[in-house]
Amino acid sequence: MKIKIISLLVLATATLWASYAGAQNLKPDAPDRYTVQRGDTLWGISGRYLDKPWNWPQLWDMNRDQVRNPHRIFPGDVLVLDRSTGRLNIDTVKLSPSVRREDLAQAVPTIQPGAINAFLSRPMVVSESELESAPRIMATEENRVAVGAGNIAFAKGLTKDKGLNWQIYRRGDKLVDPDTGESLGYMALYLGEARVRQFGDISRIEIVNSTQEIYTDDRLVPVSRALPQFAYVPRSPTAKVQGRVVSLHDNLWETGKYFVVALSKGAKDGLEVGHVLALYRSQNAARYNLRTSPLFGREGLTGNDERRVFYEERLTPRDGPLYAKGTPINDAELATLPDERYGLVMIFRTFDRASFALVMESNRPVSILDVVTTP
Repeated sequence: MKIKIISLLVLATATLWASYAGAQNLKPDAPDRYTVQRGDTLWGISGRYLDKPWNWPQLWDMNRDQVRNPHRIFPGDVLVLDRSTGRLNIDTVKLSPSVRREDLAQAVPTIQPGAINAFLSRPMVVSESELESAPRIMATEENRVAVGAGNIAFAKGLTKDKGLNWQIYRRGDKLVDPDTGESLGYMALYLGEARVRQFGDISRIEIVNSTQEIYTDDRLVPVSRALPQFAYVPRSPTAKVQGRVVSLHDNLWETGKYFVVALSKGAKDGLEVGHVLALYRSQNAARYNLRTSPLFGREGLTGNDERRVFYEERLTPRDGPLYAKGTPINDAELATLPDERYGLVMIFRTFDRASFALVMESNRPVSILDVVTTP
């Protein structure tokens, strides 16, 4: 009997605390009722109610299974806020039975699909040898140096059971963990798509679209027939996670809101699709050393690791003539400066040692080496 009473007390305390936490996170101007509009997203709706969108599961009192399958909100639904408990519910009285409840494609998505559709179906991180065994382009029509959309090429290793449609890749730069120096894998550079016109030992393919020039020895990967979906509730990781931004899409040096970044942590570190991480700027990051390191290098068409640097000579140091009138910065003091929080990212694809995230909020440019951590 005593055990039952204690259990009930624990359960009641947990429920009250969850309600208190939900109420505490509410925005003062959160609407009591909101009718979901076509084009709304879970992130946008959560922003109407919460200062911290990653607390969305608390607002709905969701369990882990519901977090993984959030198809419960549709355009036309009326959301009702109970301020006494800090809970949000759907006004079922106003809703009439409808087939749309069965049509998950009409459910409100986490974010606008167009922001990441191109990245969902393209593998972007590969191991050192992952593309080595993939079918490859052996030759080009009329022995051209490079081909693109509308051109013909010849490939070895294509099989009928994998289908007619293939994506074209080239192994890109190595992803390196700045904190440990470990290799996290290689970027797989998406070059375009091809369709098989004739199968054989050497198959004839047509390049149907291209994002950049395609060369011999570029690799082919079958197009996945099952398109992944990004339908998860934004939430914070359950455990402490801290990593770095290790790459920016299109080899940019800086990026911003609604752009894609690669992180140094992945599924083995506990990250899942939908996890939200805070962005911090490290005040003592070595920007010059970074931009002349392999992280900013380039690889040749053969996929080797011979790299070149962007600057042949060192920049003027802080204590050089250019800064003669100023006081040199003490490195020891610089190292003690606190990191500055400036944005949020949300994970939309994970790999074993790395992951890709969309910048959801940012009040300054996102750079390589910036810190990501549990908010």
